Amino acid sequence: MRTLEDLDKVMSTPSPALIQFMQELEGDIMLLGVGGKMGPSLARLAMNAIRAAGVDKKVYGVSRFSESGLQEELQSSGVETIACDLLNDEALQALPDVPNVIYMAGTKFGTTGKEHFTWVMNAYLPGRVAEKFSKSRIVVFSTGNVYPFTPVTYGGAHEAISPAPIGEYGQSCLGRERMFEHYSHKNGTPVLIYRLNYAIDLRYGVLLEIAKSLKEGRAIDLSMGHFNCIWQGDANEIAIRSLLATQSPANFLNVTGPETVSVKYAAQQLGQRLGIEPIFKGQESETALLSNAAKSMQLFGYPQVSLLQMFDWVAEWIEHGGSMINKPTHFQEREGKF
Repeated sequence: MRTLEDLDKVMSTPSPALIQFMQELEGDIMLLGVGGKMGPSLARLAMNAIRAAGVDKKVYGVSRFSESGLQEELQSSGVETIACDLLNDEALQALPDVPNVIYMAGTKFGTTGKEHFTWVMNAYLPGRVAEKFSKSRIVVFSTGNVYPFTPVTYGGAHEAISPAPIGEYGQSCLGRERMFEHYSHKNGTPVLIYRLNYAIDLRYGVLLEIAKSLKEGRAIDLSMGHFNCIWQGDANEIAIRSLLATQSPANFLNVTGPETVSVKYAAQQLGQRLGIEPIFKGQESETALLSNAAKSMQLFGYPQVSLLQMFDWVAEWIEHGGSMINKPTHFQEREGKF
């Protein structure tokens, strides 16, 4: 796994289960916020699954498309792109009505100092989208940041645990959830709240950040001593297949890997592959931001890509100078300031 072509091939190859799902799903799919970190690979995966299933279905990708070349790239993959600022209500209302919506729009980075914009994107806009697509199935991307910290021996917060987000980013994401939950009650809209943490792409993510610290000789902070992660290709597939797990009232689903991963263990495993002895600072806390994804695995099975495989791929990627996206997870953050 050394090139973007290698990465794209692995990320966008549909499983037999996803191909069968596309044969069962009725109607087109719209991805709102397709220009984010996960959107392009999710769109390509959906298109490849549709082709493999031999069905006639469109994938719409909606975004401002501020990144040069992305719109053309998605169009070449068969995605029907629509350039749209979702905060422009006239443009939002002009979007075609589709039976299946995956809502990925939102903001995290730079929240501190721009709290007002964070709340508009994460809590106001969802209400407008929920009203616009009241007759659609909607999978709503959210985050494990809505949960409180739990003891590392607990196994992670499960869906029945009451949210208690730390900081305005997590609070605004709970606002997003509540807006969709309200309109699911009001209009009978089938909704699934998709609480993800953390998706691993070789160009960004918790494991890459640890590997970069190793390569640069920096001490690895243990203050948030444990985390969850899942291969982004698996997370993308679960998001698509979750369209048939939407409900009214809204359904809630944690999406992550099965392990509670120690930062120290991850650094040691990556260090072995890179030939570097890790340097640590700070002490591991007894609590962390962790999710229990047992419900997701009951519905969709265990992830296809294992944790050890992710270690192998990340180490090889960084050793051979693979490209990176400068969007740090801030997984060490314990005060909720992003």
